[in-house]
Amino acid sequence: MADFTSEVKTIPHNDDKIFALLSDMSNLERIRERIPQDKIKNFTFDRDTCGFSVDPVGSVTFRIVNREPNKTIKFSAINSPIPLSMWIQLKQVAENDTKMKMTVRAELSPLLKPMVSKPLQEAIDKISEIVARLPYE
Repeated sequence: MADFTSEVKTIPHNDDKIFALLSDMSNLERIRERIPQDKIKNFTFDRDTCGFSVDPVGSVTFRIVNREPNKTIKFSAINSPIPLSMWIQLKQVAENDTKMKMTVRAELSPLLKPMVSKPLQEAIDKISEIVARLPYE
């Protein structure tokens, strides 16, 4: 098991607005144009799932498996070359000041770990930056 965690990001909104947007994957339509087409391909989504292809990992689809209002959204990969899960944690520290952290947990063999650790960490860092800058209004 290997965990890849983003830095804690500050989002200048209340946790209820952030949770409402992130817990419904169909809201990704709002950011479709921000997704780098050279890195992420075949992007699809509905309320509970989000799928895409990314090199060198391949096709991945995430399904929301748990929503804890204003605190946590947990995802599980349902067709991934490697078993993995992801979660987003939210903690409101003041009005319009919420901290957010993302974590990916992957079951990596000792052979695979050196090859995919760096791309996975880079992906979680990039995704967390995008999530922190979403239009939550």
